[in-house]
Amino acid sequence: MSDYFGKDIPKLGFGLMRLPGTAGGGVVDLDQTKKMVDLFMDAGLTYFDTAFVYDKGGSEKAAKAALVDRYPRESFQLATKLHATMGGNSEAEAKQELFTSLERTGAGYFDFYLLHSLMSTNEAKYTEYGLWDFVKEMKAKGYIKHYGFSFHGTPELLERLLTEHPDVEFVQLQINYADWDNPAIASKTNYEIARRHGKSIIVMEPVKGGILANPPKGVADLFKAENPDASYASWAIRYAASMDGIITVLSGMSDITQMKDNLSYMREFKPLSSREQEVIQEAQAILAAGDTIACTACRYCTDGCPAGIPIPDVFRSMNEASTFDFDSGKRRYDRSTFGKGKASDCVACGQCESACPQHLPIIDLLAKGAQMFD
Repeated sequence: MSDYFGKDIPKLGFGLMRLPGTAGGGVVDLDQTKKMVDLFMDAGLTYFDTAFVYDKGGSEKAAKAALVDRYPRESFQLATKLHATMGGNSEAEAKQELFTSLERTGAGYFDFYLLHSLMSTNEAKYTEYGLWDFVKEMKAKGYIKHYGFSFHGTPELLERLLTEHPDVEFVQLQINYADWDNPAIASKTNYEIARRHGKSIIVMEPVKGGILANPPKGVADLFKAENPDASYASWAIRYAASMDGIITVLSGMSDITQMKDNLSYMREFKPLSSREQEVIQEAQAILAAGDTIACTACRYCTDGCPAGIPIPDVFRSMNEASTFDFDSGKRRYDRSTFGKGKASDCVACGQCESACPQHLPIIDLLAKGAQMFD
């Protein structure tokens, strides 16, 4: 591999978005989180990722309790993010996010600081609020060591942003084998643009919000035939980590079992072999022939839903019903929408679509869900 910024950071990062206990908006299970942090650090892994907007589930505060208060500050890298529109409605509120994050985490500084989830629907606000200059000023003051941005937009937008802001040190991109050639995500093209600009890459959604940890039957059978002992998630994470220019691959681990599985193959990471790359290509072909909803369950769509629809849960139910078993999917749908909005309650306001990093046609998909289940 080439020499690049961040090359020496271990290739598995601990994403703190989906910590144990937070499913459905619950409170972080700190005891289990501390055990997971201990396992991660004991394995020699050091990169942790959170965000200002993740603290609805207590992510930044959990980072303080499980990591910052228990380990020497120089022994790990901590990343967090500033969101121009989800964290507030003004320039002052956006800039305050950094100081709130510093207070929540007690970290003193952030090794990696990101402008969060840039895409066509929000990127103008980052310029309007002067946030590009703000992060550089905060770096000069020592609050930030390295700055970049996470991205969910088009290749054209990425090209423009990297041209306009050449001092960006890294980019966080969604990369997984399911989205590599997906035109809605453009993983391959965005990766190539970032590398052409000389930018190192942090990978998010390598398991596509958990979808690739439980892939469709054809893919599952393919992987098991090739290596019965390897988890489905291992194929996805090692695929992303095997690329050139990768700082680390974030895995949003939710329990100790997931942590132990990831450590089993990432403690001493080995890139995919040529044969394993061929198997991934076969898996990509199987997925391309299928019809699943590419929701990663980030839940950015749910906060402003006037009907209170648990949109990611609806989509998971639809995928289960269409890919595996209809009755099982229907039972999941009934459980997840009990006491909440149903797919048929959608008023087509469109706020969900403007917030979706995957650019899904949510209104149309909910209409299909209503036909399927309601």
